[in-house]
Amino acid sequence: MTQTIAPRVRVLVLLLLAATGLLLAGAGPASAHAALTGSDPQQGTVVAKAPDQVSLTFSEKVAMSDGSLRVLDPKGKRVDEGKPANVSGTTYAVSLHSGLPDGTYTVTYQVVSEDSHPVAGAYTFSIGAPSQTSVSVSDQTAGGGVVGWLYGFGRYVSYAGFIVMVGGAAFVLACWQRGSGVRAVQRLVVSGWLALAAATLLLLLLRGSYTGSGTFGDVFDLSLLGQVLQTKTGAALVSRLLLLSAAALFIAVLFGAYDKREDEEKRDLTFGLAIGGTVVAAGLAASWAMAEHASTGLQTGIAMPVDVLHLLAVAAWLGGLCALLVALYRADTPIERSAVRRFSTLAFTSVVTLVATGVYQSWRQLGSWSAFTDTTYGQLLLVKIGLVALLVGIAWISRRWTARLGDTAAVVIAKDVSPADEADADEADADEAVVREKAHVSAGAAGADSGRAAQLARQQAAVDTARRKRQRDADPDRFGLRRSVLAEAGVAVVLLAVTTVLTQTEPGRTEEEAKAATSSSASSSPSGDTSSAVTLDIPFDTGGEDGKGIVRVDLNPARVGANEMHVYVERPNGRAFDVPEVKVSFTLEAKNIGPLPVTPDRITTGHWTASGVQLPMAGDWKVAVTVRTSDIDQTTVSKNAQIG
Repeated sequence: MTQTIAPRVRVLVLLLLAATGLLLAGAGPASAHAALTGSDPQQGTVVAKAPDQVSLTFSEKVAMSDGSLRVLDPKGKRVDEGKPANVSGTTYAVSLHSGLPDGTYTVTYQVVSEDSHPVAGAYTFSIGAPSQTSVSVSDQTAGGGVVGWLYGFGRYVSYAGFIVMVGGAAFVLACWQRGSGVRAVQRLVVSGWLALAAATLLLLLLRGSYTGSGTFGDVFDLSLLGQVLQTKTGAALVSRLLLLSAAALFIAVLFGAYDKREDEEKRDLTFGLAIGGTVVAAGLAASWAMAEHASTGLQTGIAMPVDVLHLLAVAAWLGGLCALLVALYRADTPIERSAVRRFSTLAFTSVVTLVATGVYQSWRQLGSWSAFTDTTYGQLLLVKIGLVALLVGIAWISRRWTARLGDTAAVVIAKDVSPADEADADEADADEAVVREKAHVSAGAAGADSGRAAQLARQQAAVDTARRKRQRDADPDRFGLRRSVLAEAGVAVVLLAVTTVLTQTEPGRTEEEAKAATSSSASSSPSGDTSSAVTLDIPFDTGGEDGKGIVRVDLNPARVGANEMHVYVERPNGRAFDVPEVKVSFTLEAKNIGPLPVTPDRITTGHWTASGVQLPMAGDWKVAVTVRTSDIDQTTVSKNAQIG
């Protein structure tokens, strides 16, 4: 039976690792956690004279370097001077050269948000009148490429290492103290420590390039590493490394002096190890809380302790689950029912803690029910909730198997053993007897042949191990528990991948605030007459591959006579959409006027404009926009607007 299970286990693990890789690969670069909420000059506006500076306002404080904020003329030459400065609050500005000529200018920025994630973007404004520009803003992303992928992989491994190390140690102390002497469990916990230490070092080396150029060669730039060490994230990673040295001492005691103590002596040492281990584990969890989502935004004083509790609960549940899986599949010593029941209680407590802390985190990061479906963060959170629900369901099945589990693996109900199984057992016992007899003869007749005696001793040990495993696997209830725990572990691997992607995604509350600010900014008039300007956001779908997006039409001042029109084509995630053609027409159906065609000029990626758009009379005009995304894929969408 064991021989048929092992290949299935290997196949399932490979499939889970492949699914994890796809999730991480599909994550792409880290989304901006600090969103641009305002700018001066505003996006797409035409100002009469050249401004003295360009200022950007973000949803939270950001860290800037010398080249974080740049302004480029139509030929791509920099026209900013000096270093970007914090003007007030979350507003940052950079000075411009004096006497700038008319034309379209591009503003690019690449900063690091307060929750440690890189933020990049670009927009255009014009002086005097729009013009052609050679600057492309379609690929303004941060945290992408090979360095971004490696950084995301390092984050996943660090989470996995923390969970396995902390959860495995908690499982031994709280549920199965005999497990401190089981080699397979020891290897599991030590592997978790090694994974967390290696991933932390990798993240520390990658950090400078990840938030900067994204070039792999910069990973070994010591000057960048020095700059990283002065940041909040660098301090968190160094703190994690220091705490890992304390964790190494804890593991050495747990699997060394603790394992060698008698049961009565273990009780005194258990309390001390539990206190020390909890402090170290909480410190490691705080190294994430102090530098990521919990450290910025609403109620940080509450959010950070809640985040620590959340991580500890995840580790106790999923890490303990890994230790239980190893105990069921790899340990020669059968695990007792009482130990499994203690873990069941620990897992239930962890799930309750996860639900309580997760509800608070969801409210804090989303802010509204609509954010569940309207934001990427909310959609990923729904996937995570579904996986947790699935995991709880499988855990309920495991709990039922636990209730039926025998105290030892050697207890086998006679009616459940087939004649073939009995024959196999008799054959194994006969083999064991032969080995014992050989060992006895060898010891008496050839005692001088130490090599032969050692070989027979190894054979005897192998037979003993096989017999114990056969007895362990013969228990049908234990076999059922192993399968359900394996399924739990499989779902947990995918759940951890989704959680890692979630921590790299812009919170729903921030995304919605940024959309509202952008919409408000786009609907305002550069001349100050905001009451007459019209902004229309119209979703479209050309039906082809990558054909969905949003087209925004800004008409200013939206009155009878000449108007200036800007058309922005964006992807659903808000980035500029490089489409080959856009056409606009105006129809006043009540007066049978139109359609009046307008073909705007392309200014830059996703930005089209037209001046002198003539509308002969006031009324409810139908604005139709034709968007072509490929040679054969196009669609026409429309929306009404009150003119005059």
